Amino acid sequence: MNKLPSIFKSICAIALIAMAAGCATSHPDRDKIAIAAGFKIVTPTTPEQKALYAKLPQDSVTPVKYKGGLYYMMRDSSNGMVLVGNSAQYSVYQEMRYHQRMNNEDLREAQIDEMNNVDWGAWGGGGAAFVGGFAP
Repeated sequence: MNKLPSIFKSICAIALIAMAAGCATSHPDRDKIAIAAGFKIVTPTTPEQKALYAKLPQDSVTPVKYKGGLYYMMRDSSNGMVLVGNSAQYSVYQEMRYHQRMNNEDLREAQIDEMNNVDWGAWGGGGAAFVGGFAP
């Protein structure tokens, strides 16, 4: 019976890690990555900037030609700002996002490995007994 508390603790720890991994892919982290890659925070002030801001899709990086240059813009509608980067900064951003996704996949694989090592027999069996709920 002593295994039950340790199994419960393991399941809780895995659930917390899974929630943290889910939060790691949220919008604020994407903004932080863009800023770390060198994107600048711009608040639209001119009518031309405001019109461009209104056209930008939410939750994506959009290439935009502006005054003869190619920029990558990410709309942050919760703050009314735009994150703006050039081609070099966008390349760094893509690389950083790639590494973030790889880290998240490694974390998920570790969670699956941990779940495979749990002694499910302490829960009353396993196998087909779990299909309809806990075994009697």
